[in-house]
Amino acid sequence: MIRLLIADDEDLLRSALAALLGLELDLTVVAEAATSTEAVRLAREHRPDIAVLDLEMPPADGLVAAEEIRAELPTQIVLMTRHARPAVLRRALAAGVRGFVPKTTPASRVAEIIRDIAAGRRYVDPDIAASALTEDDCPLTGRELEILRAARKGASIADIAAEVHLASGTVRNYLSSAMAKLGVPTRHAAAHRAWEQGWI
Repeated sequence: MIRLLIADDEDLLRSALAALLGLELDLTVVAEAATSTEAVRLAREHRPDIAVLDLEMPPADGLVAAEEIRAELPTQIVLMTRHARPAVLRRALAAGVRGFVPKTTPASRVAEIIRDIAAGRRYVDPDIAASALTEDDCPLTGRELEILRAARKGASIADIAAEVHLASGTVRNYLSSAMAKLGVPTRHAAAHRAWEQGWI
């Protein structure tokens, strides 16, 4: 019997996936979580064989939860996402994630992928793998990425400046440069775009 943790902040999707996977004779769902924090806590508590995590969960994301779980437990990780960016795939694989699956994948196929991962194999969606080979390089500098990482937390200019040890005016200049390069109107949009691309 393969023991599963299912984590997704969308209640309907989480409960539907848990119910469908629970119909499989060799799979049992031992816990469900709605946040990345809860996913880590329940993984520690239940020690599932495999955790199926939504990439876009609050308050951090599924990749952060995956890294925390893998640091402490032998639990294997499957990440599910609507927005599969190649750079996120690379980060996920570096963190030891064994499966990377679009949310459009039918539950019966997810069950097969879970069995493969339980048997020691890895699964990466072919479309995501193909796009990873053709992805454009990140146009942002290391300092711009550092500042967008801080901006993604919703910090003020003053807070970002304190965190990265720069003057507020300098932070504004870096943010303006990043926004221009990414073609977005706000620092929050720039931070979100950089996160979507897997650069931060």
